[in-house]
Amino acid sequence: MDLVRHLRFFVAVADEGHFGRAAAALEMTQPPLSQGLRRLEQQLGVELIHRTRQGAMLTSAGLQLLPRARLLVDDAEQLLAESQRIANARGAVHWAVTAALPDRMITACVTALCATVGAGAAVSTTVGTTVDLVTDMRAGLYDVAVVEHPALIDGLATGPVVKVPRWLVVPSGHRVAVAERPTFPMLAGLTFAHPPRAANPPAFDTVLDLLRERGLDAPTVVARDDRALLAAVAAGTTFGLTASPPASAPGVTWLRMAPQAIALRLRVIRRPEAEAQADAVDRVLYRERLR
Repeated sequence: MDLVRHLRFFVAVADEGHFGRAAAALEMTQPPLSQGLRRLEQQLGVELIHRTRQGAMLTSAGLQLLPRARLLVDDAEQLLAESQRIANARGAVHWAVTAALPDRMITACVTALCATVGAGAAVSTTVGTTVDLVTDMRAGLYDVAVVEHPALIDGLATGPVVKVPRWLVVPSGHRVAVAERPTFPMLAGLTFAHPPRAANPPAFDTVLDLLRERGLDAPTVVARDDRALLAAVAAGTTFGLTASPPASAPGVTWLRMAPQAIALRLRVIRRPEAEAQADAVDRVLYRERLR
């Protein structure tokens, strides 16, 4: 049994208090999570989680063992980070970026990072959710990461918040797509496609609050990236936000509404010694900022 992996299951369930939310946070389905936790309990000889209709509650043994489980999971991540750094230390840059950043900006950041390390040095890129990137940055897996703002980044070295343009994408056949003065309430009846809340709860809640302030309380559906978003919008029942500029996409119309309010807010986080790399990425983001 992979002890660290199963301890990570235990920590996730303890943090979320719910198997479904823990599975979503780990980007897996619930059955293997539940089975893995039971295997861990069998291995340890104690019940860790009391399963109820309302959710998951720590048993007395679970409360006592959780701090040790956290230490082991964190130590394993630190070991992985250190081994990767040793294996790739010679001139390499490891950076990560939220999936919300459009492709053109990702490639521009890679080009800027290459210039900081010189010819022949490697620049490796990871795309992920803000929550995962922050966790991995704390574990030392990256030199630099671009995450959405707001996010829980206390204790990390950070740059300023930068706003880059974001558009509303709507079905081409919807009345808001052809309105002379489109408004947010016109979107009533459509669902709002957005990455799952677990990807970055503060940013998710901020966007929903923004829509409500403008008179729209839309139900949400999950779209993990722009490809899923545009497919959902083209189906005619969904709208969403994207930082990818207007393009030829049948069934989809780009609208520029409340540009300052819906702008994508980004922030660079870094290891203390990666200031030069962070500055290079910041310059790319600033070129795209709203004026």
